[in-house]
Amino acid sequence: MAEGARARVGILISGRGSNMRALVDAARDPVCPYEVALVFSNIADAPGLAVAQAAGLATAVLDHRGHGGRAAFDEKVDSILREAGCDYIALAGYMRLLSPTFVERWQGRIINVHPALLPSFKGLDTHARAIAAGCKLHGCTVHIVTPDLDDGPIIAQAAVPVLDDDTPELLAARVLVEEHRIYPLALAAIASGRTRIEGMRVIGV
Repeated sequence: MAEGARARVGILISGRGSNMRALVDAARDPVCPYEVALVFSNIADAPGLAVAQAAGLATAVLDHRGHGGRAAFDEKVDSILREAGCDYIALAGYMRLLSPTFVERWQGRIINVHPALLPSFKGLDTHARAIAAGCKLHGCTVHIVTPDLDDGPIIAQAAVPVLDDDTPELLAARVLVEEHRIYPLALAAIASGRTRIEGMRVIGV
């Protein structure tokens, strides 16, 4: 990446892309250290693709079926991202497990937002599980992606209270507001080059 140039980010989605929209909106600020180079989806009719196209962004689609497995599919995704000149990858509701080889190639340059305060509640149904566990606080985490599911150094977190009358849907809505707030900030910190990773810690955010 040339000195003074904005980092080029590829955003991977599988659905509506609400977090993608937050990243795209933040990139419109001229002082933002990243620009969105590509929005990629493994689902041809993912609603987020229309949002990206309406914003004038380059998009690409590749159905994950029929490529001979996850690793072979990820090889093709890797080529698409590199052809677009991407420096970083942001997962925004991308409902695919990444192959270890793919993650290793992009080591330290893939980030994800997870709707829980990691390392608690990895995986799915995080809001219902937090309520069932009697948590008083719940939230979201932006982290560096590693080959392990919902694992890796934490860049940023935000917490919301779990209310006595919460449902998973009500709690999810409040957490999503925080996802939209911290994800662009975390991506900007990584893309600026001012951070470093020490074990499971991200320093300089």
